[in-house]
Amino acid sequence: MNAAIGHEPLTRSVEDYLKVIYSLSPEGRTASTSDIAHRLELSAPSVSGMIKRLSEQGLLEHIPYKGVQLTAEGRRAALRMIRRHRILEAYLVARLGYTWDAVHEEADRLEHAVSEGLIERMAEALGNPDADPHGEPIPTAEGWIEEVEATPLAEIPAGEAVEIRRVTAGDPDRLRYLASIGLQPGALVAVVERQPFSGPITLRVAGQERVIGHELAECVLCGGSRGA
Repeated sequence: MNAAIGHEPLTRSVEDYLKVIYSLSPEGRTASTSDIAHRLELSAPSVSGMIKRLSEQGLLEHIPYKGVQLTAEGRRAALRMIRRHRILEAYLVARLGYTWDAVHEEADRLEHAVSEGLIERMAEALGNPDADPHGEPIPTAEGWIEEVEATPLAEIPAGEAVEIRRVTAGDPDRLRYLASIGLQPGALVAVVERQPFSGPITLRVAGQERVIGHELAECVLCGGSRGA
């Protein structure tokens, strides 16, 4: 059963738009038509038409020459979908044996079909987790989300030790590789050496030294920095 505004259910397309716009407009920023089109793999004219319709429904606010933002109503609907998606990912990993690199597409397919009641039963069965398998925060059923501050591993100075809080790499191959070297939420990592000019970074993970590229290290978000 889809999320709804008032008594009118939202279509799958609208739900996808709201999720994408939420991700593209953090902390009061705006999302551009071109960025939305790129993320959804649609043409700019198609996106412009949908933006107009969503604005008329009170889900979006269009700011001339800047882009769009979700209204309070649109944000609530987006967070409902994000909650569904992340609880589904957590359930697939915890109860059905999926690995963290294989759950995103499954959750994408399921999130539009499951009922709110089923999502809440899944959440309760998991002990109401506050994060999904990638460390992304799960919104509450009331539509509140706690965004925990984190720093990309690529920016952690040599000699510092940190805890991995979140991994934003969406590509399954990257996720499998990160898991193979122990870079998952909750892992403790020490930065041993950083090469200049965005060069590779040497880490110590579970007593072993690992080397990863700067681009991949940007996808690993950390907190709790202290001396190694």
